Amino acid sequence: MKKEYDFSQAEQGKFYRPMEELEIPIYLDKEIKAFYSNKALIKNIDLNKVINTILRKEMEMLKAIGI
Repeated sequence: MKKEYDFSQAEQGKFYRPMEELEIPIYLDKEIKAFYSNKALIKNIDLNKVINTILRKEMEMLKAIGI
């Protein structure tokens, strides 16, 4: 590291975020996003709510069959 860097006023951990608070983006295929966006729009529901509901049901099914 170069000597001219001055960290004397630095604050350790200023930008640290615990993993629990970190939002990781999930990218949907265009076809899937378009399909569910349309369904959400028709029902006037947020797309995130639609996708989360589907994933919760999938999770319940997988648990039921022991996966």
